[in-house]
Amino acid sequence: MTRTIFEKADVIPLLAEVFRELGYEGATLSRITERTGLSKGSLYHFFPGGKEEMAAVVLDHVHGWFIEHIFKPLEEDEPIAAIVGMWQAVDVYFCSGQRICLVGVFALDETRDRFPQAINRYFIRWIDALARALVRIGKDKKTAALLAENAVLSIQGALVLMRATADAGLFKRALSRLAEDLQLQCETTQSVRKPVKTTTKRKLS
Repeated sequence: MTRTIFEKADVIPLLAEVFRELGYEGATLSRITERTGLSKGSLYHFFPGGKEEMAAVVLDHVHGWFIEHIFKPLEEDEPIAAIVGMWQAVDVYFCSGQRICLVGVFALDETRDRFPQAINRYFIRWIDALARALVRIGKDKKTAALLAENAVLSIQGALVLMRATADAGLFKRALSRLAEDLQLQCETTQSVRKPVKTTTKRKLS
C-alpha cells in the first residue's frame, strides 16, 4: 500500500531502517519502495540524487542526533553528568541493542568509500568528545583518548555480538560494565586530585 508523506523529514527515519536492515548495496530502489511504502516518484521528489543522496541524508540525520544528545553534552556540559547521560542516550538510541549502528554497517564494506567523511566524522567526533570530557575530569590526554577509543569500540562490538548471539540482554550488560569501569577511572582520578589535608605540629617549648 502506497503511503502519502508530505515532509522530507518524515521519510528519513523510514529510509534509515531500510539501510540498517539491508545495507547500502542491498537496499535497491525497488526494495526501498517496498519497505517504505513510498512510490519511486515520491522518493525522487524528495531525493533527486537517488539512493546515494538518500544514504547521505540519513547519515547526516544520524550524526545530527548524536551531536544533540551525545557529542555536545560531552563537549560542553558537566563532564561526569554528560558521561552518565551518554550511556543512557546510547541505550535509548540503539533500543538496548535491538537497533544496529547504521554508520557501522556502512563502514564494513565498499560503502565506506562512498561516504568516507560522514563515517569518519561520526566515530572520530564521538571518541574526541568523550576524551575531552575525561580530560576535564582530570585524565591526561593520552589516557583519555585510549579510554574513549575503548568505550566506543566496546559499544560497537557489543552491538555486533548481541546480533550474532541473539542474547537480548547482552548489550545492556556490556553498557553497565563499561559505565562502571569508566566511573571507577573517573573516581580514581578525582581522589588523586583532591588535596591532602595536613596538620601542623606545634613546637614543643
